[in-house]
Amino acid sequence: MSQALGAFDPPRWLRGPHLQSVLGSSPLRAIRARARLRACAAHHQDVVLEAGPGVRLHGVHSARPGLDPRGLVVLLHGWEGSVDSNYMRLTAARLLDAGFAVFRLNFRDHGDSHHLNEGLFHSNRIDEIVEAVRAIAARWPQRPLFAAGYSLGGNFALRLALRAHSHGLPLQRVVAVCPLLDPARAMAAMETGLPLYIRYFERKWRRSLVRKRDLFPHRHGFADDVLRLRLRALTEWMVLRHTDFATLDDYFEGYSVAGERLRGLPIPADILMSADDPVIPLRDFEQVAGFPNVQLELAAHGGHCGFIENAWLDGYAERWVAARLAAAV
Repeated sequence: MSQALGAFDPPRWLRGPHLQSVLGSSPLRAIRARARLRACAAHHQDVVLEAGPGVRLHGVHSARPGLDPRGLVVLLHGWEGSVDSNYMRLTAARLLDAGFAVFRLNFRDHGDSHHLNEGLFHSNRIDEIVEAVRAIAARWPQRPLFAAGYSLGGNFALRLALRAHSHGLPLQRVVAVCPLLDPARAMAAMETGLPLYIRYFERKWRRSLVRKRDLFPHRHGFADDVLRLRLRALTEWMVLRHTDFATLDDYFEGYSVAGERLRGLPIPADILMSADDPVIPLRDFEQVAGFPNVQLELAAHGGHCGFIENAWLDGYAERWVAARLAAAV
């Protein structure tokens, strides 16, 4: 396994995986993220993309006025995140400082976009992300074009890379921070680990489903007892009623990029992973690290998408994303 264990080296008091994970999404860091993005003096444009028949996705295009960008980076958030997540804002700021234009894309039913589509979000909706990236590339034809994602967004970025040539996407490289490789193992890890994470996702997803039901009661008339289901059971309920998959295992396999799936990547992919990630099992990366077009940087610490460097809540991950893409240019 390709390793760079010295690259991210936080002080000893910051090395706990749960502290790293929680600080990454903390309100204090949100204040810093908003300030950092404002300081970039960029123009931010809200955009609704046509991403397939009857599908609309929201995003934000950011660029510094009067500057010719070095390229365009499509940023993809994690499950139940949004374009306004701390890591999305901070990474956008780093990329803008490095001379890139940025498009932060909301997945269906994330951020303030529930009203745009009647159907529920699920993780196998890769086709609409492909169409969204195609629309972004057509509207802002700067080259090169990159994609970067965190957690589930990293999974989507890797699936975009797999489809880059076959679907006519002009992507040149993707980068992923703590990407989800094997959904079934990640679910099991959350069920047997600290309850903090599974409760977090259950709470946020339930709020999202309530909002969807309120907007489209004729389509989503499920009762409150559905919302009380635990994460595995709630996922299975969604799969059986709102996807074409016959079983939960089939659904997980549908968006897995574990095993041999990434061996034939047509474009380079850089992955940053922490050895102590409490959500994504490290063992999934042992085989991937040896694939021809994959560069894996493994940090001893960092938690899940944390990588907090100091008391000012500076993040290594957003610096890493910007540095990897600047080096590619």
